[in-house]
Amino acid sequence: MGQKVNPQLLRLGTIYNWESRWFDEKRYKEILLEDYRLRKALMDRLKPAGVSRIEIDRSINSLKITAYVLRPGIVIGRAGTGLEDLKKFLVLLLTLLKKAKTMPKLDIRIEPIKEPNLDAFLVAKNISDQLIRRFPHKRAMLQAAEKVMNAGGKGVRIVLSGRIAGAEIGRREKIQRGTVPLSTIREHVSFASVPALTKKGYVGVKVWINKPEGK
Repeated sequence: MGQKVNPQLLRLGTIYNWESRWFDEKRYKEILLEDYRLRKALMDRLKPAGVSRIEIDRSINSLKITAYVLRPGIVIGRAGTGLEDLKKFLVLLLTLLKKAKTMPKLDIRIEPIKEPNLDAFLVAKNISDQLIRRFPHKRAMLQAAEKVMNAGGKGVRIVLSGRIAGAEIGRREKIQRGTVPLSTIREHVSFASVPALTKKGYVGVKVWINKPEGK
């Protein structure tokens, strides 16, 4: 079970919360598609700031978006100009996506990530970027694992799969430090999967991090 189920999905409601929080029985499909497009647009726009995840809260007439980023200063900008530009961008995007005439009250919050080496998405993204720049894959995996353990992680597992280093035959390489119990629900296991588009094709990067409590 632990090998086949997303570790964060397995822990929803006990340790992790849903990234989209709302319910609408009549317009479920429309809002779900709107959330997907909003999240994709924000992940692309906030990439220079080191965005990890986007949380969306909806109520009757309000929409609250929380972005967790590594460098919040890039998003906020000088005297909050960056945040105003981001709000205008979201209003324009919502106008294109929404069919309703009324626009919900928009609330944008930027939350800093205290320890990037314990965030599975940022670690996987870093390895993915290094593979794209043709950095040696073993060194990238070892360095990432050491940084996670030095940051206080209980364990880390990194798996690469595909045409690693441009090999003719696809293969799978794995590195693990510490313990990563995937079936133990009380453990704070963070997971991310980020593909790296190299010149020879896609290389999948998967990262599991067993975080200490409260991190």
